[in-house]
Amino acid sequence: MTILHVDMDAFFVSVELLRRPELRGQPVVVGGSGSRGVVAAANYEARSFGVHSAMPSVRARRLCPQAVFLAGDHTHYSAVSRRVMAVFRSVTPLVEPISLDEAFLDVSGARRLLGSPTEIAHLVRNRVLAEEGLTCSVGLAQVKFLAKLASQQAKPRAAAAGPTPGAGVFEVAAGRELDFLRPLPVERLWGVGPATLARLQRLGVRTVGDLADLPVDTVVATLGKAAGAHLHALAHAVDPRRVEPEQAPKSVGHEETFSRDHHRHETLALEIVRMADAVGTRLRAAGVVGRTVTLKIRFGDFRTITRSATVAAGTDSSREVGRVGRSLLDGIDPSPGVRLLGLSVSQLGPDGDQQLSLDQLGPDGDVADWVGAESAVDAIRARFGARSVGPASLTAVDGFLDE
Repeated sequence: MTILHVDMDAFFVSVELLRRPELRGQPVVVGGSGSRGVVAAANYEARSFGVHSAMPSVRARRLCPQAVFLAGDHTHYSAVSRRVMAVFRSVTPLVEPISLDEAFLDVSGARRLLGSPTEIAHLVRNRVLAEEGLTCSVGLAQVKFLAKLASQQAKPRAAAAGPTPGAGVFEVAAGRELDFLRPLPVERLWGVGPATLARLQRLGVRTVGDLADLPVDTVVATLGKAAGAHLHALAHAVDPRRVEPEQAPKSVGHEETFSRDHHRHETLALEIVRMADAVGTRLRAAGVVGRTVTLKIRFGDFRTITRSATVAAGTDSSREVGRVGRSLLDGIDPSPGVRLLGLSVSQLGPDGDQQLSLDQLGPDGDVADWVGAESAVDAIRARFGARSVGPASLTAVDGFLDE
């Protein structure tokens, strides 16, 4: 079995730079720029200053005051991701997306037609660059977690003098897995977070080889049966998982942390309209409908609550998702101050499961008009961009209803 792990390089920023080529060569960050913003992605110029994803934006600005901050556009990134995944599927049907910007590919069956695994890896990179103008890094190995480690070896590097190009493709050759794996820091293994790392270090474990040399019973006694056995197996390059294509998503959602707490239903209702628009668009693009709508609220003191409602029939309508979301909001007191708001849809199924019910009809029986309107919105966005059209209620200035 030959597995590729394909990881897009600084995906969100790279997509933005296609729209803003004048920013190339400058440190660019995608994420919130306010006091509560978080870095979603940073290009290699910004990473050379120590900026990285999940970092608070305030700290990122201190590290790199000259960085250009851009607001994220998840709808656009999702559209680009679907096209990139289509490129992967043109090589092999065995594609397992992990996120918008990375996937595993089993190319064992493509070798006779397309050549060696290394040739296939370069083919994938060339097609993505030619069709989307984006670069990616590819790792090759016989098992999944080694392919993922290999893709990291192939990536560009941030440096004080500027980004250093990576190899683009890196292969862990069959029979040489332990030569590659044993010298690596043990935290490079999946599942070794700060707490697990501290426990392993108390055993004198610093590298993967150190872990592999321990008796499995010792590791299990330290980490527990499941985690211990799993990590000990990985340290010996044992990973039986196969590439699992077309895994159905369990939910589709959107959430946002606000730059300041919101205290009024009216303000939050507008945010629900915005989120329902994004969620409905993604449901329709994925060809699925959902039955359970969940509202998530985190208050200023970090207390978090969720409220859910299940509709009679599956829906992919932004309007319907927003209606349910607003009804859930009606039962919540936002006066303490809402820091984060999230809206998601679960219990997903194919859109053929959708069956309109009487309670989905408007006063004039206008559901068919709304279905047509949302289809038209999707078509306009596909041609002119995600921000070309949207709900009329969002044309007002953000937050104008809040005190």
